[in-house]
Amino acid sequence: MKWLTGFTGKVELTNKMKIVLVDDHSILLDGLKKLIQEDDMLTVVDAVDNLPDAIRSIDKHKPELVITDYNLGEDDGLSLVQKVKRILPETRFIVLSMHDESHLVKEILKEGINGYVLKKDTKAELLEAIYSVRAGKMYLSSDINAMLVKSLYEPDEGKLLTSREREILQLIAKEYSNKNIAEELFISERTVETHRKNIFRKTKTNSIVGLIKFAYANNLI
Repeated sequence: MKWLTGFTGKVELTNKMKIVLVDDHSILLDGLKKLIQEDDMLTVVDAVDNLPDAIRSIDKHKPELVITDYNLGEDDGLSLVQKVKRILPETRFIVLSMHDESHLVKEILKEGINGYVLKKDTKAELLEAIYSVRAGKMYLSSDINAMLVKSLYEPDEGKLLTSREREILQLIAKEYSNKNIAEELFISERTVETHRKNIFRKTKTNSIVGLIKFAYANNLI
């Protein structure tokens, strides 16, 4: 039996919270599922590695909570949140990600997620996030809170693209591949792909030609 302490005293938790996990790394999924199942008030009803399977699983199981990565192969966690909110608006979401860039976190928070935890955070912090969300609260890990406060003083705040995104845009214009960009900027290809998605989303373009035209028209390169 578990108890959740709130402002009005202790609340008895009698039903297991149903959770769906979404991540495109099977090893991480297995570890996350094992970690959560150790808690007798939580149950993982499904663990999937792509957006289409996630949509089908959530529609089938109607979980109270979905824990998703931001990167989902060709798709992303933001698209998952948007699609699920349209069909099951009461579904709660925790994004569990490696990304701590302020512009990306803010964009995700605007979609009405309930929690954001970094993959480097501890098991205890993830469980705290789950129980906070279960209690109807928003949960941001300590590092994310610190990052958001720091971003208030960032000179790039308010610009269409961040300095890093502009760097990547300039390399895209030079016809660099994701691998070449990653090597040039000493970051991972996965991080490059995330930035590319954000650049296309922010500029409202859907092709390289359209992106380059937009960039020149708006003095981004």
